[in-house]
Amino acid sequence: MLKQDRRRSFIVLGSLLGFAGLAGGCGSDNNKVPTIDATKAMEGKDIFRNDTFGDETFWTDTLMMNQVISTAATPMVALSLGLKVDAEALPAEVVAGVQDGSISLTSTATTIALLKLNAVVGVKGTVESVNGTDTLTRVGITCALCHSTVDDSFTKGIGKRLDGYPNHDLNPGAIIALSPALDKAKQDVYNSWGPGRYDPRYNQDGMNGPVTIPPAYGLLGVNSVTATGDGDDLQYWNRYVGVTQMGGHGTFMESRTGVDVTNGTDDLISSKLPALQEYQLSIPAPAPMAGSFDADAAARGKTVFEGAGKCSGCHKGDTFTDANDKLHDPSEVVSEPEPNGAPSYAARSATKKYRTAPLRGVWQHAPYFHNGVAATLDDVVNLYDTKKSLALTEDQKKDLVQYLKSL
Repeated sequence: MLKQDRRRSFIVLGSLLGFAGLAGGCGSDNNKVPTIDATKAMEGKDIFRNDTFGDETFWTDTLMMNQVISTAATPMVALSLGLKVDAEALPAEVVAGVQDGSISLTSTATTIALLKLNAVVGVKGTVESVNGTDTLTRVGITCALCHSTVDDSFTKGIGKRLDGYPNHDLNPGAIIALSPALDKAKQDVYNSWGPGRYDPRYNQDGMNGPVTIPPAYGLLGVNSVTATGDGDDLQYWNRYVGVTQMGGHGTFMESRTGVDVTNGTDDLISSKLPALQEYQLSIPAPAPMAGSFDADAAARGKTVFEGAGKCSGCHKGDTFTDANDKLHDPSEVVSEPEPNGAPSYAARSATKKYRTAPLRGVWQHAPYFHNGVAATLDDVVNLYDTKKSLALTEDQKKDLVQYLKSL
């Protein structure tokens, strides 16, 4: 069917999947937090938002997604699939047209116009005039597709960009399944994932076990950035994603998992990895919103966190993780076994282990754990209480949740 191209997955996770998801473990956090090169970070911001690494050869030539967009992806359809529109890229006349209804949100021509304006977050289109009509001739994706969202300040799905935030409205599988290049069996797999979930290893090992799209913020000072701690830094995972998932031009090899993929005859990724990493590391975790937690209860919850809850044995230091010192066996974490009979995600990784997730901004990115088995922070605390036999009181659990919301 797709020959070598079938070995690439079909959606970016930019800084990609595995960045977060509570995992559990123990250790220390003694590594010195590095500083950020602001100039390099600004260069990386452009790469994060706009660079496809040449993946148009995959998304256009193989998956034919330009045809799908041109014939079926109206703005309403795109928004229903979780795609986002950057309101700051819209000219005043377009804003007015959307508001007064003179610009149709049920026409694919509007989608093509938005792509021409570079207003669709994480999607880059080449629009050319063909017989006097704007035509989408090429399309590719960027890191921002899965790891940015918008603040909905204009309307649901349209607003100012929020880089680093996981797009849990995005339905990657359903988008991929629209490709006419896929047979029904593969379409069924992709359609089984649902919003906010993606399997960055399915196209390599053939196993179906989607994980939640994680945040790409709050990673400064954290060496093991993915849920399984693969690689020594973000550049490792960005290369994996850029080549094996996005279909960008370059090479990724990992003997521990048997992955060996080369796309194209040029390398459009390697030189951009340092700046891309610098930008991702510069994105801070979002502070909790005013009034979003009970301060008095949070203070009591901190005592539970450091005491009866036994949280600080692993979630320690300024980063709330021991990931710089150690990883943990699947038997130590509370998120396994995987739901719905899926294979162990750690077993499919290079390390075969999990890292302890950082907790800054944890209030923002539900559901929790790499596989999303806890829908809320209350569920997180209850799961730990049950599986670790903590015997916390109901008041202790409520206070602990308020503390987590304060981070």
